[in-house]
Amino acid sequence: MSEHRNIAVLGAGIAGAVVARRLADARWTVRVFDKGRGVGGRMATRQIDGMPFDHGAQFMRAHGPAFAAQLDDWARRGVVAPWSGAGRWVGVPGMTAPVRDLLTDLAVASDATVTRILRRGDDWHVELASGAVHGPFAAVAITFPAPQVAALLQASGFALPEVARATYAPCWSLMLALDEPQAEILIEPREDPIGLIALDSSKPGRPEGVRLTVHATPNWSRLHLEEPRESIAAALIRAAGDRIGTALRPTTAVAHRWRYAQVETALEVPSLYDRTLRIGAAGDWCFGARVEAAYDSGAALAETILADLGPQA
Repeated sequence: MSEHRNIAVLGAGIAGAVVARRLADARWTVRVFDKGRGVGGRMATRQIDGMPFDHGAQFMRAHGPAFAAQLDDWARRGVVAPWSGAGRWVGVPGMTAPVRDLLTDLAVASDATVTRILRRGDDWHVELASGAVHGPFAAVAITFPAPQVAALLQASGFALPEVARATYAPCWSLMLALDEPQAEILIEPREDPIGLIALDSSKPGRPEGVRLTVHATPNWSRLHLEEPRESIAAALIRAAGDRIGTALRPTTAVAHRWRYAQVETALEVPSLYDRTLRIGAAGDWCFGARVEAAYDSGAALAETILADLGPQA
């Protein structure tokens, strides 16, 4: 195998970033493709009128030694900081920071929607919605949510076992800017319609101001998935005010729909990989609904690929 051949990583969330970093550290040339305007996936920070909101994952926790060691390293370098007790960590200055750190100096193509992966001889090529085709690649690692992995494989004429068995719950997320102060940093009622209310501006490294992120429960989000953003925002503003105990009068209110937000059914495997085709997949859907699960799955897939292909000379 030529020492100059590349590996494609599809998806620039935490799982994809870990795969890319581990392969790059083994001296493979890695190309990352993501449909978003930036990196992070559901570890997302969005700017609205110059104000940052962590409108996806709110924090990270470590249950195992590998992710705990990674958090320690990030903390030493100021990439993450503790927030709201109970072992919660957040990226600084936003939740995308850990992903950005992992992808430092790697080639990342943003606004790059992958429509098919193409097999030409022993090599892979990646076709984008723009019509551009990139390659050749020695292997492909797909780190999208499981339903998107399954759709891409079907469109490409390939399959990996069990992918379709993983399921997700959706989530409506609401970003609010307020003039009035808020005392509580984190509320997690998990009762329809409110799953979580976080005082985003209380997190370390954030600018001043009062900003809330509200996450609806999975059941409520599923029932109202196709409703207009304006009606979703109005309903969640009322419900969040009821939960906090005061009417909310936001100066900014923007709703965002996460169609694949939280894993409901995980495969309980580290990752998937076909050694004959040299194609694999990883994500939180392998282990469970945690940032750590996506991290561990990405690391497992990288190790499997390296066990198959070896490091570059």
